[in-house]
Amino acid sequence: MFFRRLLLTLEMIKFEHSVFALPFALTGALLAWRQLGFPADLLLPKLLGIIVAMVAARSAGMTFNRILDADFDGLNPRTNMRHLPAGLLSPAFAWTFLLLASFIFFLAARQLGQQCLYLAPVALGILFLYSFTKRFTSFSHLILGLCLGIAPAAAWIAVTGSLDPRILWLTLAVTFWTAGFDIIYSCQDYEFDSSLPLFSLPKLLGIAGALLVSRLLHVAMIIFLGILTFSFHLGWLAEIGIAAVASLLIYEQSLVKSDDLSRVDAAFFTMNGYVSVLFFIFWAADVFVFRQA
Repeated sequence: MFFRRLLLTLEMIKFEHSVFALPFALTGALLAWRQLGFPADLLLPKLLGIIVAMVAARSAGMTFNRILDADFDGLNPRTNMRHLPAGLLSPAFAWTFLLLASFIFFLAARQLGQQCLYLAPVALGILFLYSFTKRFTSFSHLILGLCLGIAPAAAWIAVTGSLDPRILWLTLAVTFWTAGFDIIYSCQDYEFDSSLPLFSLPKLLGIAGALLVSRLLHVAMIIFLGILTFSFHLGWLAEIGIAAVASLLIYEQSLVKSDDLSRVDAAFFTMNGYVSVLFFIFWAADVFVFRQA
């Protein structure tokens, strides 16, 4: 019974979508490792700690979001069969899972170093804050973006023990990328949000206006990645990675139109998974290939 509820909880929080932010966090860790001169004994323990911390933090944040939004989810035809409003999981079990995930996150942060442990409540606070933002601001998409965007900066701190301002270009890139695809996803709830005291960019600007902002945010992401490449003096593999990301984002944006949202799932889930994974593959290759050069 317990394991069935645990599996339902992982299904509820879309556990597999941890892949969205994790590759960017690992990229931040690799860049930090490169900055330190590739110490052989440092990389694996740090990567394992970062993975555990990332997955646990996201699990806690998503569970909190599902708990807080359960009533709204029950009213929305698109979401009324989610696990909590449908009664597949109890709020008590969801809260228990949230506490467990938070505890694991703090343990991982402690293993990663004193600075990470001190900053862990701030990171978790940002993740929990996002769940409230749709109740008072149309720019909740940017707060969600920040939730993922802090990952590479946090990974840098985990590896080096301090923050290099240059890694914040990757924070900005991930923040704008996430906000851009979240705007696409939220277009599905335009009518529902408009009927309730909820806020979103599609509700504020209309679907066409929101999609335009989404495209501008994705253009900004590519610009920030270019600045990041220049700042760290990366090679041509990183540049190919940026080109691949830009191509995928162009295709993603082409899937969604203001009068046709039928392919939102493909744009949101499939394409963004490709974006993060391909980005990591090319940038990790750049770090390792030019290490040997």
